Amino acid sequence: MVDLYGQTFSRRQLAERTGSLSQFAGVRLMTLGDGVERGIRMLEFRTGTGLRFTALVDRALDIADCDYKGRAIGWHSPSGFRHPGLHDVEGEQGLGWARSFSGLLLTCGLDHTLGPAEVSAETYNYPGKATVRHGLHGRVSAIPARLTGHGERWEGDRCVLWAEGIVQQAAVFGEDLHLMRRIEADVGSNEIRLSDRVVNHGFLKTPHMFFYHVNIGHPVLDEGSRYLAPIREAVWAAHADSYRRQGVGYRTLPAPRHDFREQVWEHETAADGAGLVPVALVNDRIGLGFEVETRKDQFPCLYEWQNFQAGSYALGIEPSTHHVLGDAAARERGEMIWLEHGDSRAYDTTFRVLDGAEEIAAAERRIRAITEQPDEDYPAPSGRFTTLGGQR
Repeated sequence: MVDLYGQTFSRRQLAERTGSLSQFAGVRLMTLGDGVERGIRMLEFRTGTGLRFTALVDRALDIADCDYKGRAIGWHSPSGFRHPGLHDVEGEQGLGWARSFSGLLLTCGLDHTLGPAEVSAETYNYPGKATVRHGLHGRVSAIPARLTGHGERWEGDRCVLWAEGIVQQAAVFGEDLHLMRRIEADVGSNEIRLSDRVVNHGFLKTPHMFFYHVNIGHPVLDEGSRYLAPIREAVWAAHADSYRRQGVGYRTLPAPRHDFREQVWEHETAADGAGLVPVALVNDRIGLGFEVETRKDQFPCLYEWQNFQAGSYALGIEPSTHHVLGDAAARERGEMIWLEHGDSRAYDTTFRVLDGAEEIAAAERRIRAITEQPDEDYPAPSGRFTTLGGQR
């Protein structure tokens, strides 16, 4: 059944009230036509509850816009949603990624995440390529997907909005990794389901690193907004040498600041009995929150990115396959994920709007039932990086 506008409808009853489902909800393919976005194919999802989001087909099917009942959730940066043809992945000493950094979700990987790095390319077995250079957060977010399908599917009286595509990151004498992505949302719901599978389509042993840069902006992010997560301990802080200087801890968030320098934490989290890790940003004043739910066995690490600079004000929830230590450290610690031909890794994530005080309170109770997060804004980083079982 479909819950809309305070009523519950069967498929027949909904059809009686309109000539097309698109009056209430649906998935629509369109092409952006101006500025740096010109030429990007975009899918717009509307669930009928007030949840609207877009997926950029030509940018890895990442989620760009996201709003609920007219209130923004996803972050828009000054860079805009640039066409991948304008993106220089090798530019600015590996920091060119920041010129295409915008939206609710940016996928990072598929063979490298975190800062620019140069690492061994010996597994690619090419004499002219001893090393490979990686830019910030890898290449995948600027690769167009091959759209394999989209639309609405009825399962009895339940209607699922969906899209699927394949993103291929490949090079001769290098990796050939495929990201198979499926996005779903039910008509009448406030959830987005993301199912990803990364497969080594090539025949060379290939490294794999992966994380989601989930970026939440105003008004969910505002002075007094709270970060909720089942945190056992703070493991690492990029700003540990000046921990309190800016007066911003991990838990209670400020208004935009001038001259703010980004802060990043890695937190060690606990999972519930089903292996799920829910993390949320909530604004009690307006009764709106956003939750990201992942699996601990798929994303064992969690970063919190704080970018409270005026003009690019955002909070990032970042589930990751690897520690913040980076590519070289993952190799040295024996934690790199190595994929042989046909090997794959799956990732199942739910994004959830929290509408009103009751839903925020329920989410907080659930998170606290898993474990109590540190009750101070500046918990001392432990430096204890758990051993990951990534190597195959």
